[in-house]
Amino acid sequence: MNRLLNNLKIRSKMLVVILPLVVVPIFVLGAVIGYVATEQAYQGLTATSKADLDHMADFTLDLLDGHHRQFEVYREDKKNIVRQEMKTLVDLAYNLINQQQAYLAAGTIDLQTAQQAARNSFKEVSIGSSGYLFALTSAGTLKVHPVREGENIIDAHDEQGRYFIREMTAQAISSPPGKVLYTIYPWRNEQLGDLRPRNKIVAFRYCPEWDWIVAAGGYLDETYDDPAFERAAMTTLAEQIKSKKVGETGYIYCMTRDGTLTIHPDAEGENLLQSRDSNGRAFIAEMVEHKNGWIRYPWLNKGESRARMKIVRYRYFEPWDWIVAVGSYEDEFYRTADALKWRIALHVLLLPLLIGLIAAGLVFLAARMLTEPIHNMITVIRKVKQGRLDEQMTVAGRDELGELAIAFNRMTRMLRKNKELEAALAQQGKMASLGVLSSGVAHEINNPLGVILGYAGYLEKKIPADDPNFSYIHEIKRESKRCKKIVQDLLSYSRTPKPVLEPADINQLLRQIIDFASNHTDLHHVTIKQDLGAEIPQISVDADQLRQVAINLLLNAGSASPQGGEIRVSTRLEDDKFIRIEFTDFGAGIAEENLEKIFEPFFTTKARGTGLGLAITKQIIDMHQGEICIDSESGRGTTVIIRLPLVREEY
Repeated sequence: MNRLLNNLKIRSKMLVVILPLVVVPIFVLGAVIGYVATEQAYQGLTATSKADLDHMADFTLDLLDGHHRQFEVYREDKKNIVRQEMKTLVDLAYNLINQQQAYLAAGTIDLQTAQQAARNSFKEVSIGSSGYLFALTSAGTLKVHPVREGENIIDAHDEQGRYFIREMTAQAISSPPGKVLYTIYPWRNEQLGDLRPRNKIVAFRYCPEWDWIVAAGGYLDETYDDPAFERAAMTTLAEQIKSKKVGETGYIYCMTRDGTLTIHPDAEGENLLQSRDSNGRAFIAEMVEHKNGWIRYPWLNKGESRARMKIVRYRYFEPWDWIVAVGSYEDEFYRTADALKWRIALHVLLLPLLIGLIAAGLVFLAARMLTEPIHNMITVIRKVKQGRLDEQMTVAGRDELGELAIAFNRMTRMLRKNKELEAALAQQGKMASLGVLSSGVAHEINNPLGVILGYAGYLEKKIPADDPNFSYIHEIKRESKRCKKIVQDLLSYSRTPKPVLEPADINQLLRQIIDFASNHTDLHHVTIKQDLGAEIPQISVDADQLRQVAINLLLNAGSASPQGGEIRVSTRLEDDKFIRIEFTDFGAGIAEENLEKIFEPFFTTKARGTGLGLAITKQIIDMHQGEICIDSESGRGTTVIIRLPLVREEY
């Protein structure tokens, strides 16, 4: 294992070592959280389901109580209406008696005729389907009655043995004048075919003039009791309760204290008091006995192969002496928890896997962040090994790798300086040889060139301008001057003197050079614009050499500019350490492949150039410890940038 790890790359080692430390704890933590979450889900769902059952039981009790209260109010209101109607009938009968009494007092009729007229009027009034008006004396003799007129009923008693006629006569005689009284008693009327007693209500009032007790009577079920309406309302209530589903197959049911189902989806009217669950437990009897509580029992439905555990919340409704029960199967409200359990298990598996992939990516990224600089260092080291000392390591930070990169770059710069010193020494040797050679060449060539120029000038003066040979003589003279200039440039390059440094104002020096250059014949076709920065301090330079540099650059810019072109000369301070001088033209520019060779001796893109102008310029700037560079693009012009230090370093 150790040998295998040692042979792996750093990235692979980090993945192998770190990834298990991240993923394994996540798997363990996920499993623990999943288990706890599942248990909490089961407990939460159980509590929620029980709360739902309890809520449904409360809801059913509220429905029953609302129905009960509604009908109590309804019956009370109807009772008041019926009583008012009976009072009106009694008052009407009393007024009929008063009217006949008035006729009697006037002498238009006698007492018998008056009472007969009243009797006939009473018999025309009906109350409900079997109610009527009747009158009896304080002694109990019926004066007006549909079938028992003339009978004395003072000893009559109701189905409970109460002498209600005696009570009526006593109350009527002792009541204040005009007071209407009421009484209710159970009565079975055999003539109407009643099989059981029915409650009868009677409103009565005493008439002292005739010693009559005027009464209006009717059965309650024909007045303010409405069995058909109550049955319809109860049916609606039952349907409303049965329509409430509890889970998928649970339901609400109601039963009396003897176990008879009053509301049930499919077994209304059945008595389940002796019913037993799959374990033989008489759960209905237990519910009836306790009235309120929870019960849990196994129940096997028809068509099912095994019993399912059922949980029931039951409550007592006292006004009707009912037991209200709400039941549901446990597997139905645990089904969500089961689904949640598998979902949690899936997430417990997938989440660590996802986190593991993310961790792997992060570890890989971290490994890359650590190893990428090392790979880059190795690449740079290989290039330096091949002799490319200009390669530098990228310093990405201030950590150990950053410090290593800084130290390596410092080392390569030292090696490059050593190489440059070696090249400079070699160049000095070449320049010394070139100086010796140039001296000999100048001595050997300048004398013949002087003779050629002398004779060419003599002939030019002797031959008229319209002579065909005049152009040849003029060409000989011009090319001889060009050869002489090449020799002089060669001598200047090989024998550039050490600059004589004196404090000078760069802006003032450039203004003089620009004034001179503006009158030069090679610059008549362009305009030179100045943008010289303010507060440029004086620095120590060789003014003559800088004039040579500026004129050379202006002439180059002029030769590259088109007719009517523009040359810009600008100065400014840079970083409070350098004076930056820029010569900008907007001519044809320099091709990218020529930029690296532009300062090499004898390299030129002009048809008649020597290729030494820019080489001499760079040599002068280098001796001033400055920098020169060219920013150019074909077709967009060229900018030559010179940076001269404010303070020279002494070597």
